[in-house]
Amino acid sequence: MKISYSRDVDILMLELDQSLSISHAEHVGNTIIHLSPDQQPVLIEILQAREFVSALVDAVMQPDAVA
Repeated sequence: MKISYSRDVDILMLELDQSLSISHAEHVGNTIIHLSPDQQPVLIEILQAREFVSALVDAVMQPDAVA
């Protein structure tokens, strides 16, 4: 997996499998998932990445719930 960030457009890109070709993409919320012809995810683009990473860090830093 290759992870890269484009600061000028604030997009985080997760390249899952560089050996697969991209057939099409599906846009869901702030995420674009690029799929191979057999529906395997190849590339995930997270739009508004700063906001996403901030929310992720906040979630990770929350104390565990008491059972």
